[in-house]
Amino acid sequence: MKRKAILVGVNLKSTQSDFEYMMEELANLAGACDVEVAGEITQNLQQLNKSHYIGAGKVEELLSLLNEKDANIVIFDDELSPSQIRNLESELDCVVIDRTMLILEIFANRAKTRESQLQVEVARLKYMLPRLVGMRQSLGRQGGGAGLMNRGAGETKLELDRRKIEIKITALNKELEKLINQRKTQRKLRKKNNIPVVSLVGYTNAGKSTLMNVMLEKYNKSKDKQVFEKDMLFATLETSVRKITLAKNKIFLLTDTVGFINKLPHHLIKAFRSTLEEVGEADLLIHVLDYSNPNHEEQKRLTNEILREIGIEGIPVIYANNKADLTEVAYPFTQQNCVYLSAKKGIGLNEITQLISEKIYNDSIQCEFLIPYAQGEIVSYFNENSHVLLSEYEDDGTKLIVECERLDAEKYKQYIRLT
Repeated sequence: MKRKAILVGVNLKSTQSDFEYMMEELANLAGACDVEVAGEITQNLQQLNKSHYIGAGKVEELLSLLNEKDANIVIFDDELSPSQIRNLESELDCVVIDRTMLILEIFANRAKTRESQLQVEVARLKYMLPRLVGMRQSLGRQGGGAGLMNRGAGETKLELDRRKIEIKITALNKELEKLINQRKTQRKLRKKNNIPVVSLVGYTNAGKSTLMNVMLEKYNKSKDKQVFEKDMLFATLETSVRKITLAKNKIFLLTDTVGFINKLPHHLIKAFRSTLEEVGEADLLIHVLDYSNPNHEEQKRLTNEILREIGIEGIPVIYANNKADLTEVAYPFTQQNCVYLSAKKGIGLNEITQLISEKIYNDSIQCEFLIPYAQGEIVSYFNENSHVLLSEYEDDGTKLIVECERLDAEKYKQYIRLT
């Protein structure tokens, strides 16, 4: 049966344009869940109605619209309390969900790896836990009684359900912890290899995965390692890490992470914290913006807010103003730490790569080494991880003149030939 929904939103303090954009975003979220939007009801209030989220008159209006449009679901733009869901379902006699439930459904449908599936399931169960009351008619209650009559009568159905969910959350978290430790080990190995890490961050559907794929195609001449991309919300949930090789053997790792959205559920942010820690380990962030979206400044602010919330601060940032081809702005164009580009058309890659190089390779120095023949692995290391300007064989070993990172020069300083 096709799901047909009425959207409901309350404008408390937002400007009308911001509120309209949030309702438009809610419609896009519904579309991402394959839910047809049949209508919309909004209300301006000083504060939310504690029992029904909207006023009594609007509940009646909503009921009429449900019948008129033959809709079978109502989607609210804010997270509803357990009592609000119970009251609304009783009055409307249909399924009531909120923005959080909608986002959780999208994440559950899109999660591909075991780690992301576990993260979404933990978030979903934590969201459900306080909402068990009234979710079904079958929830039992212990009978009345006095004295010793009821002692040891067992748990209520509600308590059993709650305990089962808590046990499941604990088990899932244990499994998740193992995967998190594997990720930490991988990060330690990358740090040990001194390869710079660049992380793509930004609002959902800004074009992060598209940018990653065109960079892979341009610099690695390969489509084998490309990540999934599509013009839809939350196309990518998994963190992808790819090696990018520039000219002069300059290598960095590019990571693509889950996108953000307005009112991103708190449980999801907590569940995906381990994944987002990849961003915290980065040497540079590329904050990808959909520059064609009239609300891109608000999206930028929300992304920065979530990054601060998970403790990611003090990392250098490049702003990639993507989808410039859909605007009137001249591109490709670089202005301080901003690049105007079109990832889809592959225009502006040279400009953003130049800016990345300036940020992460600003510590390069030129050195002359004399590497003993017995230390051939060091010669291989420099050939793979630096720009070798000259390589000659001498009596005592291999003479190398290289452009390398200051850290590498420090690491192999005993082989530096003083001139």
